[in-house]
Amino acid sequence: MNVQSKTRKPSTSRREFIKQTSGALAGAALASAISARAYATEQNTIKIALVGCGGRGTGAAVNALSTKGPTQLVAMADVFAGRLRTSLKSLSKRFAQKVDVPQERQLLGLDAYKKAIDAIAPGGVIILATPPAFRPIHLEYAVAKGCHVFMEKSFAVDAPGIRRVLKAGEQATKKNLKIAGGLMSRHYKPLEQAVRQLHQGVIGDIITCWAYREHAPVGFAQKSAGMSELAHQIRNYSCFTWLNGSFILDWLIHNIDACCWCKNAWPVSAQGQGGRQVRTQPDQLFDHYAVEYTFPDGTRLFAQGRHMAGCWGFFGDVIHGAKGSAVLGEGISQPRIFKRHRQTSENVIWQYDGPRCNAYQLEHDLLFHAIRKDKRYNETERSAYAAMAGILGRMAAESGKMLTWEQALASNLELAPGLDRYTMDSDPPVKPNAQGGYPIAMPGQTKVL
Repeated sequence: MNVQSKTRKPSTSRREFIKQTSGALAGAALASAISARAYATEQNTIKIALVGCGGRGTGAAVNALSTKGPTQLVAMADVFAGRLRTSLKSLSKRFAQKVDVPQERQLLGLDAYKKAIDAIAPGGVIILATPPAFRPIHLEYAVAKGCHVFMEKSFAVDAPGIRRVLKAGEQATKKNLKIAGGLMSRHYKPLEQAVRQLHQGVIGDIITCWAYREHAPVGFAQKSAGMSELAHQIRNYSCFTWLNGSFILDWLIHNIDACCWCKNAWPVSAQGQGGRQVRTQPDQLFDHYAVEYTFPDGTRLFAQGRHMAGCWGFFGDVIHGAKGSAVLGEGISQPRIFKRHRQTSENVIWQYDGPRCNAYQLEHDLLFHAIRKDKRYNETERSAYAAMAGILGRMAAESGKMLTWEQALASNLELAPGLDRYTMDSDPPVKPNAQGGYPIAMPGQTKVL
């Protein structure tokens, strides 16, 4: 299989990506029409806008306002007024001098992101923390307006969305804009050092990677009286595939990404299975996935996700090499490397002994430092590829087919066609049947290409 095709770029690690692109992009960065306006010195106040005011968006705003140098939150956008008010109250209490969001910049609706971005453009930082389906749309607009971006995972829910994200990332590079992706595990120092050890060959060639996310059921809120169907689905975005891309994408993405980081490669194909065995909530969620990915050298990554009550739980990655193994990844606060495949204390050959690390804060520290020092910083490609790995896994499991990376990335199947034009009065792309249930993927029948 040709992994260098038009729909696939060479596999790179985070450091290699930055190293390889820095020289080629220097000229474009210097020639950027907005470069001077986008640059903020140590003492310049960086304006921030938040799009998506839920818990993750509010947390990201806390991190952004906690970076070194003056910052100010000036606009907020959401589709739920109550959520925006709760977020604003919390942030104002914690950062009394850094929050200036008057009523006219408390923005509601599916088009509110435009007004929020306009309020800080150019050169401000937009935090994108809505359901992932909207990420490509919002990222495109932010880059067009000359804003730096922090975008939470996941970054799209289908291949057309991934292609839009990649294109926006390329435009950001040409404009000297900085973009950070919310795969915070990439900035977790214990994991970063563990991966460095693996890349240096401490356990030999990596043979298999195992990504797990096993825990209790994903929550679901019943539809409130008077709430529109679209608002109901957005409120329960983790439960609808068109909004979050499925459990294997939006929930397993960190550990699939960590495995690919350890292997220093992206998969070339996947096959797998999944289903809905015990879940009864009226939504689209599979309650279990099991997907086998193949890397370019023929070695495998196995991703397993389950959210069921009363079952074995584990959240992390297990890496097997020719000479040993490792336990690491999101959910593993203290990564360890072993000289055997039995992960016992007497077999430990490495564990992190450095200072504590808050990866959520560090990813924002790095972004704002790059803005203030005018350093090249763009995590778009790596972030998009991590999401594409999750999308590939979902497509394989839901269809029951063996799919290649190229096939998946070239797919033109959109989960929410015309999403750019939606308003809160629009009908969502999936609707309940007479019994209140929603369409659920059927392996062997569901079309994904």
